[in-house]
Amino acid sequence: MKDNEKPEFWEAAFTEKQEMWGFAPAKSAVLTKDFFAEKAVKQVLIPGIGYGRNAQIFRNAGMTVTGIEISQTAIDMARKHYGADMTIYHGSVTDMPFDARHYDGIFCYALIHLLGSAERQKLIQDCYKQLAENGYMVFVAISKTAPTYGKGKFISEDRYEIFDGVTMYFYDRESIEAEFGAAGLIDVVEVEENFPFFLITCKKVAS
Repeated sequence: MKDNEKPEFWEAAFTEKQEMWGFAPAKSAVLTKDFFAEKAVKQVLIPGIGYGRNAQIFRNAGMTVTGIEISQTAIDMARKHYGADMTIYHGSVTDMPFDARHYDGIFCYALIHLLGSAERQKLIQDCYKQLAENGYMVFVAISKTAPTYGKGKFISEDRYEIFDGVTMYFYDRESIEAEFGAAGLIDVVEVEENFPFFLITCKKVAS
């Protein structure tokens, strides 16, 4: 298990840097909120919710948000800034599911590329299982066009340890199709934020 899959890594990061990404939601979160609102999504699950900066806009749009977060410090920060009425499960996304509910929207921001191959597959499958029929899940993943691609220590194909034990898997459209194709993949859009990301949208349809 790499450091970025361990609670101590994120506990230290949130303790040391606190609100390290500020409070403005990511562009991807805004786009997903608009998409979910258009699709009348009501119940949203956010694996890797952090301190909640990407959660509040969904709540402001009338959606109920449930989170999963590995860092207790981040959970405490979310409660401080956004109130205690949001359910956040303390644990790793690799231990999903944390409840038996089905959600009509799942938003997973800049998390999946930090995991190894088996963990990525499990996360996609676990999210898909918790998706309600006709529900949508949106993953935000780093692109191979990022300047950090190929930098640092080579771990495996398209996966590098880029700094301080942070390992990233860099996606292209081919690897997105390979990993998400069986999970209802319907759309892939490129989004430029602090890194070039892919916005990957899947829909669960009745089998």
